[in-house]
Amino acid sequence: MTTPNDRTHEITNVQDGVPIRSWTVGVPFEEMAREQVRRVASMPFVYKWVAVMPDVHAGLGATVGSVIPTLGAVIPSAVGVDIGCGMMAARTTLRASDLPNDRRSLRLAIERAVPHGRTNNGGRGDKGAWGTPPAEVREAWTALDPGYRSLISRYPKIDRGPAIEHLGTLGTGNHFIEICIDEEDQVWLMLHSGSRGVGNRIGSDFIALAKQEARRWYLKLPDPDLAYFPEGSERFVDYLQAVTWAQQYAATNRELMMRAVVRALAGCPQVPAFELVGEVVNCHHNYVAREHHYGRDVLVTRKGAVRARTGDLGIIPGSMGARSYITRGLGNPESFMSCSHGAGRAMSRTAAKKAFTLEDHARATAGVECRKDADVIDETPGAYKSIDAVMHAQRDLVEVLHTLRQIVCVKG
Repeated sequence: MTTPNDRTHEITNVQDGVPIRSWTVGVPFEEMAREQVRRVASMPFVYKWVAVMPDVHAGLGATVGSVIPTLGAVIPSAVGVDIGCGMMAARTTLRASDLPNDRRSLRLAIERAVPHGRTNNGGRGDKGAWGTPPAEVREAWTALDPGYRSLISRYPKIDRGPAIEHLGTLGTGNHFIEICIDEEDQVWLMLHSGSRGVGNRIGSDFIALAKQEARRWYLKLPDPDLAYFPEGSERFVDYLQAVTWAQQYAATNRELMMRAVVRALAGCPQVPAFELVGEVVNCHHNYVAREHHYGRDVLVTRKGAVRARTGDLGIIPGSMGARSYITRGLGNPESFMSCSHGAGRAMSRTAAKKAFTLEDHARATAGVECRKDADVIDETPGAYKSIDAVMHAQRDLVEVLHTLRQIVCVKG
């Protein structure tokens, strides 16, 4: 039975499980995603309830836009394979009037500075990886290398693809780099990426190991993708170490890209000298962390959700043609101090490619310097929920500090 809460979210009771609290009033909450959340809520180690954010949509195993607190166990597929994926944003001293009218030169400068996309099936010569990592990337890798060596000494299969070669690179899919303008005509730089290929391998391999363990112990699961590691087991310890390392890699990846974007913009002859001002925001939205909630130390898995403790700065992007927001957390305990990570998909990538034409995409991204080809149709604004409705639905989770509109968007 679903009953309206007196504020902004609804509570759904789950038979033989914990309740679901969903901040989805006024936004779509597809039945496939509802069923996924119900299956997660039936797991015996979920603490208190599952919190659902307004950008919710079906994912692998666990639902994108869900916050899952657990006691004594962790579900690798609830974190997913894009471990540490998140956002970074920095405000500059530039004004909109400081930028050239022809923004194509800015996009091309960023595309030259940051490897993006994927070619040759990710093999030799892949344009989305470094052939020879630059000195800055090699220096950053020195802090990551010991943890990586420790990880692959126990799980050598993880070393079957790029690691340092992806550090400081964008990737594909919904990852992006943008130049944005805020409500005061100030220029912002914003980007979205995670732990790249090595994070994918860590996530995929540990999900497979969890399923293997579930079969070994004849666990009865509502979904095979909800296989888990119990606390105290060797795999539990190894997974948390691996995912913590991947989250560090992801944060470093974003930092390196931001530096490259700043240099690229500074190197454009039409752009005057500038500096970054204020606090740079760098936040994960696919990760697991130990936190204290309702008197207990728990593991909180956020799959497509951002931590929003009182005062926490966050980034909630729209789509290629919609507004994005810099937010401050309100510390709502009922959401386990979380908020959405974006607008959330309204349809699958396959459905979007069938539903929209290049003309539709060009209209939806009018005024934005970005790719307008068939390879980005699945990222067109119409494939996403209304960011305005999403923000209204979570008005008791965050407050808006800045509203951004993109003028340049680089996609992988």
